[in-house]
Parts: sequence; C-alpha cells; structure tokens
Amino acid sequence: VMNYYMPLQYGFDGILELCDEKIAETMGEAGGDGVLGMSRGYYYAAMKEIVKGLSQWCENYARKAEDLASREPDEAYKKNYLEIAQVMHNIAHKRPSTFREALQMTLCLHLGVVNEDPQSGQSIGRLGQVLQPFYEKDIADGTTTEEEVVELLELYRIKITCIECFASAGVSGGVLSGNTFNNLSLGGQNYDGLSAVTPLEYLIIEAGMRAQTPQPTLSILYDEKLPEDFLMKAAACTKLGMGYPAWMNNQVSMNFMLRQYGPESMDLYDARAWCLGGCLESAPGCFLPLEYNGKVTMIPGGASPTCGTGIHFTGLPKVLELVLTNGVDKRTGKQVFPPHNKKLETFDELLDQWKEYLDISNRIVNKVNNIQMDVWRKYNMPAVNSLLKPDCFKKGQHIDNCGARYNACINFESCGTITFINSLASLKKNVYDTKKYTLEEMTDAMLHNFGFRTAYDTGVFSPDYRESTDDAQKYAAIFADCINAPKYGNADPYADQLLRDYHTYLLYYLPTLESFFGKPEYLCQISVSTHGPQGFITLATADGRLAGTTYSDGSVSAAPGTDKNGVYALFESATVYDHSQNQNAQMNLKLHPSSVQGVQGTRKLLELVRTYMRKGGFHVQFNVVSSDTLKEAQKTPDQYRDLMVRVAGFTQYWCEIGKPIQDEVIYRTEYEEV
Repeated sequence: VMNYYMPLQYGFDGILELCDEKIAETMGEAGGDGVLGMSRGYYYAAMKEIVKGLSQWCENYARKAEDLASREPDEAYKKNYLEIAQVMHNIAHKRPSTFREALQMTLCLHLGVVNEDPQSGQSIGRLGQVLQPFYEKDIADGTTTEEEVVELLELYRIKITCIECFASAGVSGGVLSGNTFNNLSLGGQNYDGLSAVTPLEYLIIEAGMRAQTPQPTLSILYDEKLPEDFLMKAAACTKLGMGYPAWMNNQVSMNFMLRQYGPESMDLYDARAWCLGGCLESAPGCFLPLEYNGKVTMIPGGASPTCGTGIHFTGLPKVLELVLTNGVDKRTGKQVFPPHNKKLETFDELLDQWKEYLDISNRIVNKVNNIQMDVWRKYNMPAVNSLLKPDCFKKGQHIDNCGARYNACINFESCGTITFINSLASLKKNVYDTKKYTLEEMTDAMLHNFGFRTAYDTGVFSPDYRESTDDAQKYAAIFADCINAPKYGNADPYADQLLRDYHTYLLYYLPTLESFFGKPEYLCQISVSTHGPQGFITLATADGRLAGTTYSDGSVSAAPGTDKNGVYALFESATVYDHSQNQNAQMNLKLHPSSVQGVQGTRKLLELVRTYMRKGGFHVQFNVVSSDTLKEAQKTPDQYRDLMVRVAGFTQYWCEIGKPIQDEVIYRTEYEEV
C-alpha cells in the first residue's frame, strides 16, 4: 500500500533539505550498527537522487504542457495546458496547495513506484482520507466545486486503469487477467476510533459509478460506526454490476493486525490504519500528522514493505491428488514428491500425508522466494517506495533492509480451498466412514475422470458440464456418491468441521516457516484467477469435479451449484472459524439484478452484507448480473466490450478474461432472492 505522506507534508524541495541534513549527520558514521549503520548515509544520498529525479520528471511534464499551449489555437485547450503546466511546476518543488495538486502528486508518486517495482498489487490506500484536508479547504474557499472534483476523480480512474500488465488469457486462464489490483479503500476508523468516512469518499464512489473502469477497484472497510447514507451509496454502487465496491470487515482485520504485528509493537491506533493491498490482502498502516490549512490531520498510509510475496500459489487439491498417486503426477509421469508407499488405511493417515507433501512443497517454494527477494534486495532496491514508507527515512534503511515500520508481512497463498475440503469430505464419507469404496477404487475412478471426457477434450471448463464416454456406466455409482457426498456451504457440520480443522492446522503450522525478513509467515487466501490454471493441471477430484475444470473460487465461496440451502446457510459454513486468524477470507456471490431492484433492493443488499459482517465474515463481493447475460456475452463478445465482472478480488472487462474463468463465473450459484 502506498504512503504519500512525505511529499504531501514537505514537498520535494523540503525533502532535499532533509536529505542534506541527514547526509551530514550520518555519512561515514557506523553509529554502533556496523555495516547496517554505514548504509544510512548511502540511503539518504539515494533518496536525494530519487527526489531530484521525481522533481525533474514533474518539470518535464510542465514544460511539455507549456510547449503544447504555445502551439494550440483553441483557447479552451490552451487554458487547460497552462493549468497543467502550473500544477506540475508547483508540485515539482513545493508541497501541494490545492486538491488538484495533491491528487496529481499522489498519481505521480504512484507511477514512480510502479515504474521501479512490480506493477501488480501496488495499492492506493485510503486516498479519500489522505486528500480530505485539501478538498475541504478548496470547497470552503470556493476555488472548486463538487462537480469539478468528481471530474478529476473520474480522470484519475482512467489514469489508474492505464496501468496495465500483460497476462495470459489463453487456454489455462492466466493468473492476473491483465489486472493490476490498484485497490482504493474507503471507510474504516480514524485515529480516534470514530468513523473515518470523509465527504471526499462519497465523491470517490460517485466517480466510480460514472466512470465505470476496472481500476481502481474500491473496497469498503465496513464498520458499525460508518454513516448509513454512506453505506447505502456504496451498496447502490455495488448494485450497478461493475463488481465494486467489495466489502471487508474492519473489526476482523484490526484483530488480525494486532495478532500479526503486535510482536513488532503495533498498537490500537496503527491497527485502525489498515487497508487493502493488492486485491484482498489486509495490509498494515499507520497514521501520520499532516499539517495543512492551519490544522493537523492524522492521515493513514501503508507501513509495511509488502504483503504479496511468499509461497504462491499452492493448489491444495493438486497436493491431495499426489497423495493418492504416491507422489506421481499422472498427467506428466513425473515423480513430484517422494513416494510415501503407504496404504493410508485411516482418514488421519491420509490427512497427515497431505500435510507432509504440503510441507515439502512449502519449504522449497519458501527458499526460492527468500533467495529471489534477497537478490532483489541487493541489486534492485525499491528506492521510491522506500522514500514513502515510514519509518525508512527515520531509520535510514530501505524497505528490504527492514526499514519499514512493520515487516512480518510474508504469506502463504492457497488456491482451491473448498474443492479441497469437499474432496476430503467425499473421501472421508465414501472410503473411511461408510467404507463403500476402497481408496484404490476412488483413485481409479478419478484417474478415469469418472467415465467423462476431460475439459482438455471438450474445451468447456465449467464444473457442471459433462460429456460421457463408453466408461461412464462403469463409474456411474461412484460418481453419484461423490456428487452427493456432504458439501461445504450448507451449514452441514460434516463438511464445515473439515474447513475449521484445516484453518486450525495452518494457524500453528505456517509460523514455523520464516520469511527472508526473519519473520513468521501466515495464511493468505486469494485465488485471483489461479483457480483456472490450477484446475487445468489437476485431474478429477473426489467431490465429483472433472479433470481440467476450474477449482472453486475464493476461499469460502461455495463450489458452484453445491450450496443448496441458501445464502444464510453459506454464511454459517463460512464463519465456523475465526477469520481474524488469517490475512483474509474470500467470499464471492452472484445475484440476479431483479433481487436488488429499487431502494428496497439496495437496503436488502446492505442488510445481506451487514449480516455476514456481524457473523464475523471478513470479505464479501458481488456480481450483480444474470448468467444468461454472461452466456450471451461469451457468444458475442464484441457486443459486450464494456461489460465488467468481479473475478476474485478484482474487476475486469469480461472480454479480457480467459474462457476457463468465464465458464466458472457463469456457473457460480445465482441467487434470485436476497
């Protein structure tokens, strides 16, 4: 998550003066810290060069605008170019003095960071609270209007949407679907523990309703203290079907912050400053004092180096498949894990072997990540980000030398959680409890795709599409029992207890893995689009899912078509464990537009969100679109170029999403009543 505080408080010229002071104080002085102490002087010298570069960059835009103005015959365009030039000249040196200058400076800083670091997942944070003092003064002085501010925010949406990355939309569906996850958070609590909602945040939602672009995605940090009219406006925006804003539980994440970063001295004040990084990662923040317009405002910003590196993405059902095949990937013939050569005569033995294989995988990937990040730390230091992050400037260390305030921010990201849980439930029921089939019989049926053609053959990746082969009758009974085995999402303790046990295990296991910062790791649950490619390389699973089809999305979303008892039963299943144990939990829902029509429909949608939040759910997001519309858009994409859907923590144009993910979104359970 970005932190824009330093330039907003001091301006680039002011930071240069601070750098000179620090260079004189620290250069050549070890200060008792040896090599690390010596590096402080180099840090401030680097920050000076970076700030000079950022300042010159802004000046270049100013000069370009002046050049365009000198050759522009249209007076209206000429005036616009001159205004741009004035704004860029000002922020090239001084701290912003207007809302437009402050917004422009945050955009330049944002682009500065994504130019030096991975473009995906660099989030905006609580911008409406950061920029509120500038907006408030301009409105009070009469130098701008709400409509002018909304227009600037609409243009800002276009600029953020232009931050693009290349990602496969091919056969396996890709991982990012071209999205870069520039998440803008709204709401939550302020420094004093009251509602943090600002008048500017209403306009940010309004701009999102008018300029319907995938970026920045919006996230509501839901808290009981937030104003009702703000929540209703956010719900009205969700109803429009762009997939934003998504809804996060402020209290749950504050508890996670204190749990995870308490050992680094996080207090309740900083816990209130959290927001979303990337698509769904709860990221630590802090409040810093902005002096402006004769007042001091405590503004929030990101306070950790990252929250999106680590062990990614582990397909939980694939690891279970390899347990059943003695470590051999039957698709490729490769011995992926050491053969265990066990009969797995009890369910606990099966689960213990899954844990053993998962641990082997995790420790390999963790080593790779740590080496990669160490190389990055030494040879590609994130300089702009290290200018902005507290407490780097105070310590004189960049973020990969633990200069940031909070550093226990490396995670394990899983994929296909509910496909895995449903598969365990089927194996437990059919093999170990009723003993209706042997484990060998179940494995044989899965290796033969239950007698159906695979998604590789049909080109259809929806879990409920089936074409029989000549072997279908042979496996009909076992397939039916797999389909009819207990499924998560129906308030059925048989399946839901397995989810709870899974989370309890990871809560204690993952801290045994150590990041390159020397900090314990934790669970992050986001599928992004990985449930497409992960499903693609996974054979049939014991829950009745066929080879090559997508996994279940999210982490607490029901597998499509398996939640038979309504949305409130799904909420019961999703909250059988404490969501504050982990960085997040992801719930995707699809509503038919008729279910939320009118003002009463908006109220119903808000009450649905509120119910889940009060039960302790961390996150819920919505597609408000009919399956029929999506099917038609898949057939005639050119007629639906502006259609957007929520995939998994992010919104994307329908036509930019690979077919496996399209198939999965189409066949998500569609609720016609709320």
